[in-house]
Amino acid sequence: MPSTDQTREFPGAKAPERTGSIDSSGLRLALNEWGDPDAPVLAMVHGGFDFSRTFDVFAPMIADAGWRVVAWDARGHGDSDHAHMYGWSADVRDHLAAIQSISSEPIVLLGHSKGGGQLLDLLDGRPSLAKAFVNLDGLPSQFSSPDVNDRERRRMRRADLASGLDRRRRRNELSRRPDTIEGLAERRQPMNPRLSREWLEYLVTVGARHDDEGWRWKIDPVLHLGGFGPWRPGWSLDHLAALEMPFLGVLSGVQDDPMGWKSRHGDIEPYLPPGGRLEYYEDIGHFLHIEQSRFIADLVLEFLEPLR
Repeated sequence: MPSTDQTREFPGAKAPERTGSIDSSGLRLALNEWGDPDAPVLAMVHGGFDFSRTFDVFAPMIADAGWRVVAWDARGHGDSDHAHMYGWSADVRDHLAAIQSISSEPIVLLGHSKGGGQLLDLLDGRPSLAKAFVNLDGLPSQFSSPDVNDRERRRMRRADLASGLDRRRRRNELSRRPDTIEGLAERRQPMNPRLSREWLEYLVTVGARHDDEGWRWKIDPVLHLGGFGPWRPGWSLDHLAALEMPFLGVLSGVQDDPMGWKSRHGDIEPYLPPGGRLEYYEDIGHFLHIEQSRFIADLVLEFLEPLR
């Protein structure tokens, strides 16, 4: 039977010490912080269909080592405002607004999955934002499929546009399906098959809201899993090669992880910027900062030590 207890805990998970918001061209982005407010800044960007509270174990580990960790919810995710339109470029602009609101000086940037890919694109145009960049399994390769091939995109364009516009027209009628804590955790399990049910149930209590009908993810119901828009892996690999700041890339070697980018060490290594570092772990899944929080935190802290 599902538990009637509406709270969950997870070992090492710590709620943000400070919360606030950022304005991105009139859109409010929810902000969470851990650590000494006067410490050096490390900003974290979450992946697709995640939110900043997915860093609740990882961020405190970095903060305890003397960093001010700042993370925000992407538009339509977590506690940030829902938007009229969504897209890769819109997220990149939001990240720029967030970073500029946090500091006028270069800071350390860390991105996971989609967040890492978007930071890679942002830093191609604005390298002065970062004094170091850590990318956690957000590096594309030949195994990262393009959004849709050109012929299919032309064929599907009318249907795609009609479907998208129809969802936006009906946005006031759309809602996430309510469920119990256990039910939402079970529905998320296929996306996070290597993560424990204990973690997923905790995630529900910080990433969903509870009402009379049950728990619903806070993610805008207009959003659904899909491609990134017109995009090719090679575009981002060119950006990687041009990076000028210290760089650490960490790749998951679990090739059947459903949310993983399936990049291998040999695919990325030729594109590493001068002095860039790449680590590849065969036995850690895509959500490596959750699956092996302490190990990945120590890796990041060791990389950043010269900057302290």
